[in-house]
Amino acid sequence: MKLNRTAALALAAGILTTLPAYATVEITWWHSMGGALGDKVNQIADKFNASQKDYKVVPVYKGQYDESLTAAIAAYRAGKAPQIVQVFEVGTATMMAAHGAVMPVYKLMAQAHEPFDPKAFLPAVTSYYSDTHGNLLSMPFNSSTQVLYVNKDAFKKAGLDPAKPPATWPELMQDAEKLKASGAACAFTTGWQSWVQLESFSAWHNVPFATLQNGFGGLGTRLEFNGPVQVMHIDNLAKMAKEGTFTYAGRKDEPLGKFTSGDCAMITTSSGSYANIKANAKFDFGVSPLPYYPSVKGAPQNTIIGGATLWVMTQKDPAVYKGIAKFFTFLSSPEIQYDFHKSTGYVPITIAAWDLAKKEGLYKERPGFDTAMLELTNKPPTPNSRGLRLGNFVQIRNVIDEELESVWSGQKTAKAALDEAVKRGNLLLEQFQKANK
Repeated sequence: MKLNRTAALALAAGILTTLPAYATVEITWWHSMGGALGDKVNQIADKFNASQKDYKVVPVYKGQYDESLTAAIAAYRAGKAPQIVQVFEVGTATMMAAHGAVMPVYKLMAQAHEPFDPKAFLPAVTSYYSDTHGNLLSMPFNSSTQVLYVNKDAFKKAGLDPAKPPATWPELMQDAEKLKASGAACAFTTGWQSWVQLESFSAWHNVPFATLQNGFGGLGTRLEFNGPVQVMHIDNLAKMAKEGTFTYAGRKDEPLGKFTSGDCAMITTSSGSYANIKANAKFDFGVSPLPYYPSVKGAPQNTIIGGATLWVMTQKDPAVYKGIAKFFTFLSSPEIQYDFHKSTGYVPITIAAWDLAKKEGLYKERPGFDTAMLELTNKPPTPNSRGLRLGNFVQIRNVIDEELESVWSGQKTAKAALDEAVKRGNLLLEQFQKANK
């Protein structure tokens, strides 16, 4: 029996509709980026999804870094882990110790046959997230460091030159006094006090935070951030708090709101705060390097990175691994990284993206926007400034926060608080070390 053309087409269409539809592989990405940063994460996922039809990345905000890490661990134990989870830098040792729970990035990219060259990334980034053999364990994403933001309008009102932000801590203290005298309700505050005022502060001044190369040298490390340089600094901040020139406003990113509202004239916090400041500040602001103490020999050294990387949770379906690898290639492309850097203030994680930013004239257009990169590359890293790799670091930060709060409230001296933080922190280190021998 012969079919006419119309009938043949109808038959073919019927056969096609009975065939199973090709399933798009869905990849869930848990992250901790809210506000303008969360919008950017969604944009990146949308661009990747639109670039091909085989995979779909679904970003899910899971709260702040410590909350998302805790949620990911609980989800893995329950057999419901996401495919990708964003983990902040202090969770690196915890993820490394989670044997069987994660697929190392270097293995992932090799098995998926995706082009991957760790040397294309910034050394300051890869060294933090690599094992002792130099193998990259997680995919760099939002790397940041600490900078000083200033309210230029408040500086002008106080008779200060906004083009000359304080380069040293003695200068910052003097400027804070003038800002307060001019009517500023808050002269200076800091976000992420442990990260900025102790962890990176120690690296910036080339003094140890912990033994054994700040934990990179093995499990036997011990905390020692109660040295004379750190005690001097925390004591100075305590005096500023008593005089009303330093305002403590929270352990994490809570102080940023006091800066964007115009309440605080200066803040030391993440370079990755740029997007939120730009979106919310109603005043002219500037970015400059972290202050340092000229009395400390060799300072400034280099700052350490913060932010987070993307860890791949163990999957059963090889198609999921293939999709994640494709997404990581897309994510680390110069164009995506340049746009992310330009939009957020996080550093470009690849050398190609940094070169593209310079080629496009970004730093001429925005003076000071390259501050984070200049800090990270200021000098070759030393054992004191490579970074930190400590077990139970989330809990150790909580201890540090508690002890620093006792200093700001006048309950303890800087020396007593740091000594106690080291003592309590070392107990947490010992617990981690015993559990991971």
